[in-house]
Amino acid sequence: MRTFTLPDLGEGLHEAEIVAWHVSVGDSVVADQPLLAVETDKAVVEIPAPWAGRITQLHGAPGDIVETGKPLVDFDDGAAPEFTGIVGEVPAGAPAPPTPQISVTPAPRAPVSAPGIVQASPAVRALAKRLGVDLAEVTPTGPGGLATAADVERAAQAPEQETEYEPLRGPRRAMAEAMTRSGAEVVPASITDVADIHAWTPGTDATGRLVRAIVAGCRAEPALNAWLQTGATGRRVHSQVDLGVAVDTPDGLFVPVIRGADRLDVTATRARLDELIAAVRDRSIAMEDLRGATITLSNFGSLGGRHAQLVVVPPQVAILGAGRAAPRVVAVDGQPAVHRVLPLSLTVDHRAVAGGEAARFLAAVVADLESAD
Repeated sequence: MRTFTLPDLGEGLHEAEIVAWHVSVGDSVVADQPLLAVETDKAVVEIPAPWAGRITQLHGAPGDIVETGKPLVDFDDGAAPEFTGIVGEVPAGAPAPPTPQISVTPAPRAPVSAPGIVQASPAVRALAKRLGVDLAEVTPTGPGGLATAADVERAAQAPEQETEYEPLRGPRRAMAEAMTRSGAEVVPASITDVADIHAWTPGTDATGRLVRAIVAGCRAEPALNAWLQTGATGRRVHSQVDLGVAVDTPDGLFVPVIRGADRLDVTATRARLDELIAAVRDRSIAMEDLRGATITLSNFGSLGGRHAQLVVVPPQVAILGAGRAAPRVVAVDGQPAVHRVLPLSLTVDHRAVAGGEAARFLAAVVADLESAD
């Protein structure tokens, strides 16, 4: 018997969620035949069979999280050596598996697992039964995790509340992990301003202009187009602007990346962004299009809100947010006038970006947005 384990999917990923099995126990498969689909960091990847054989066991069900190197499938034969390298990598003497393909099938929700068993003495169990208390909902405080009579009485007096939680899966799980990392590492500092966009012609693409303005800001202050090494021991300032653009979806937040945004005009930026958003919506977005952003834009104003305290996701050090544009009274040549203005919010990781650098970046962004073309 040979066991096929979850291969290294690259990009430092250590686990994946099973989306769907394409085979069953007893099936005979050929090399490179799709075995299953897994979801990792918002992208769905097909994993092929490393060799031919008959399947004797499947490890895990849809919704299960599997760590790299843990068993996936048992085969009763197979002459080829076990493949445990990065997907797409060819081990010596073995045929190359196909490049992982993106599936558009969303991951099914896994059922919430049943509560665990709580240790308690017969007397405490009898008390819980008499008071109508489910021991699984009791927080034990006794030695060795033993539930006490006081624990049961306290639970009986507590108001009823929902005790089951829907597990975070796929994009929402990835988002929660990224936000947790940000909260643990980043030292955030924020600055806000407004841009008077009265000079814009009707039909101007706001997102395209924002991308161009961020590029102008990065040219004025390259320190914001950078990565900070974990532990704040090193910094990499990028010469190319690979801009992440936050996209809101019912499944959670996606941030596809516009590669080389500093080389694109507004029209090309819009075309590329439309391609990425379409791939996000139908869940065909490739993993490489969700990674490697050097700075991020959040155009949250299309949904609502004026200013925001944004979240910087390491290793990036800056994110710019645009609020809802609206008419405001401004001073023009010393006289009040009603102009359309665009609120801006900038958050930086103060470990890597000084206050002056942030202010100069935002000033360059404002200046670019306020130009007529």
